[in-house]
Amino acid sequence: MTRKATARKKSPGGRRFILVIDVGSSSVRANLYDRRARLVEGSQEARHFALHTAADGTADEDALALVVETEKVVDAVLAKARARAKDIAAVGLDTLVFAACGVDARGVPVTPLYTYADTRARGQAQELRHELDFAEVYQRTGCPLHTSYMPARLRWLEAAHPGLARRVKRWLPVGSLLYGRWFGTSAVPVSYSVAAWSGLLDRRSLQWDQALLRHLHVSADALPPLADYDHSLRGLAPKYAKRWPALRDVPFFLAVGDGAAANVGSGCVSPDRIALTVGTTGAMRVVLPDATPSVPAGLWAYKVGAKETLLGGALSEGGNVFAWATATLRLPPDKKLDAALRALPPDGHGLTILPFVAGERSPGWSNDAESITAGIHPATSALQILQAWLEAVAFRVAIVGRLLSPHASPTHEIVASGGAMSASPYWVQLMADVIGRRVHLSRSEELTSRGAAILTLRGLSLWRTLADEALGTEDVYEPDASRAPVYQAALERQHRLYEKMLGADPAIGPALSAAVYRR
Repeated sequence: MTRKATARKKSPGGRRFILVIDVGSSSVRANLYDRRARLVEGSQEARHFALHTAADGTADEDALALVVETEKVVDAVLAKARARAKDIAAVGLDTLVFAACGVDARGVPVTPLYTYADTRARGQAQELRHELDFAEVYQRTGCPLHTSYMPARLRWLEAAHPGLARRVKRWLPVGSLLYGRWFGTSAVPVSYSVAAWSGLLDRRSLQWDQALLRHLHVSADALPPLADYDHSLRGLAPKYAKRWPALRDVPFFLAVGDGAAANVGSGCVSPDRIALTVGTTGAMRVVLPDATPSVPAGLWAYKVGAKETLLGGALSEGGNVFAWATATLRLPPDKKLDAALRALPPDGHGLTILPFVAGERSPGWSNDAESITAGIHPATSALQILQAWLEAVAFRVAIVGRLLSPHASPTHEIVASGGAMSASPYWVQLMADVIGRRVHLSRSEELTSRGAAILTLRGLSLWRTLADEALGTEDVYEPDASRAPVYQAALERQHRLYEKMLGADPAIGPALSAAVYRR
């Protein structure tokens, strides 16, 4: 067992830098930040990968391969740091959530790392909706019974691969898997932030939901212990102490969810600012300090730390749609494409699209959602199809925004970030036009890892709040009010197609319709 301590109890002294590891759905990155949460120029390192996907809904990752890639990124960023490595005060970690793998009694992964995008548990999610009180579970855990979350996945593995399920002794999210290996211990806690994304955490008691575990015949011992993100581990196992001597005795803080980190990094830490993040996927979120509100139908409620609720909704679509469409339609992903899109009239293509290439999460939470494109005719161009897809994603974002806005300040700002937003000014303007509010696009990069750095700095007591330093300059996109009636009509048309093809969930459908037809 390794020596563990809380980082708050030991001063970082004169050490100046925070090393942040960012494990996302398409890459692993590492960066150094200073005590003002400013990115240290030239410190970045990244390795890219693709999830293993298949037509049956598979979306998983080789757990050990991800560990190896992460370790190589740490190697590289420390090599770049050179003499500065000795000035690293702590390590912060943010991860895609709730990605978890089953491990055996020795802590060796026996399953892939299952991700939120894996939709093979559709049938089991529906079974659980019939067996349990959907609304009660939703309010306790902050998560609907859906294929994205662990309850359905645990049931699916038992049904689809019973032999494999019997080999699983514990379920470890990415952070616990990494730290268990690096510190040589099987007792690495999971933060409330990451645990909240599992669908198994009672968000009020901050304990694993015992009623749900009993129904699933899962022992609480099969899940990691729980702690706040400012819990830290020190004292690397000998193999890693030799490999990373600069990190041997520095505190490694527990992983936080990448969505929570993105909000913090973009300065969206109060009801005054809603974060709109569009990277590989998309999300809108608001941080509610010292609050555990009821969960509005269509949204979810996760955690940042023990005291902060992260309220919002996430789409399985974002930059992945842009990348898929440009590749499939053989369109050039450059500035000429953005200019060509701006020249098109809004909703002038006659298409109605349900953009669920990776299933649906918020706001409808359909377990059976698949992509549908209606209205193609001989004159439809590839550029119009791309425009229609981007509009379709914007409509889903707008519904989430309408569900979320009553829980934010009346004068709240929307702050956009993420690679897909930064790459396409057209799409940012489209978001502003469809949502009907001013959108601030942050010029800062790596906001998710910046958020993890800020949380680490607060864990070290070097920051008093999550907003000690203001974010940098933002570009402002004003909505074009003349386009609002066109986009409203198109949003309503999309909703009618949604109800016709997927139906209306009795627990969520009324709230969705009210949001869609709200003018």
